[in-house]
Amino acid sequence: MNFNGISLGCGNFGGIGSAPELFGQGIPRDEAFAIMDRAWAEGIRWFDTGDAYGGGTSESWIGEWRRERKAEPTITTKVFHSTTGTPGDSGLAPDRIRRQLAGSLERLGVERVDLYLAHEPDPAVPLVDTIVTFEELREEGLIGAWGLSNFGAEGIREALGIACPALVQNSFSLLERDDENDVLPLCRELALPYVAFGPLAGGWLTGKYRRGEAFPAGSRMTLRSGPYERYVDDRVFDGLDLLRAEADVRGVEPAALAFAWVLARVGGAVCGPNRADQLDPILVARDLNLSEDDVDRIGGFFQ
Repeated sequence: MNFNGISLGCGNFGGIGSAPELFGQGIPRDEAFAIMDRAWAEGIRWFDTGDAYGGGTSESWIGEWRRERKAEPTITTKVFHSTTGTPGDSGLAPDRIRRQLAGSLERLGVERVDLYLAHEPDPAVPLVDTIVTFEELREEGLIGAWGLSNFGAEGIREALGIACPALVQNSFSLLERDDENDVLPLCRELALPYVAFGPLAGGWLTGKYRRGEAFPAGSRMTLRSGPYERYVDDRVFDGLDLLRAEADVRGVEPAALAFAWVLARVGGAVCGPNRADQLDPILVARDLNLSEDDVDRIGGFFQ
């Protein structure tokens, strides 16, 4: 499988990620289907979900869309969080992985998941036990490949001592660059594909949040602000002003420029539109070529 390019993030279908308190919210079914229709029409063939997104709703809607449209996207799904919100029902224990994968296969309506990710590390389970289970599932034909999400360099090195993951999927954007210090150099050294999620930093790089203005109703900052509160800072707003000015010169939206910057750095990225028309800047980014000097200069806006 080629892990470069754009994957359609379906994390907000029927919820906001894996947060149990937000199951049933997020993107409604009709809009989710419109988003998948638009992505498919524009040649995006890779859909990214997780078993706990929307309490399983995201996988179910992808499965329904597949059947109705008779379409076969490449699918990434993930395991760690609870699909029911039950306290303690989480993690990467071998028996739980098998149980959760069975649920994913049923909801998605497939016999095999193309790419199966550990959604985050589980300190309660030896990583070797998790990876051995993934390898067994691959040999049994229930998954095509496995990978790691939200893992640091130490965890990736530990995994490589057991078996080689297909890819690493971590948060990376103009505003989230910790992986530049160790994970990205490690992945380059090992030719290990790296796919960025959150390339628009929860909407912060779209231009929707402005200095001194109230956050838009229904935005991440009004529904689930915790991961993004650190961006409410003059340094970030200064960088957004520079990004907006650069985008204006190029005749594109800030989101297109920010997404293109990520693609220029790592090759693969997950987009997560809340409406079908929000794919517009992502499609522009796909054809927006940035030079090394452009990448360095734009990257400097937020440093």
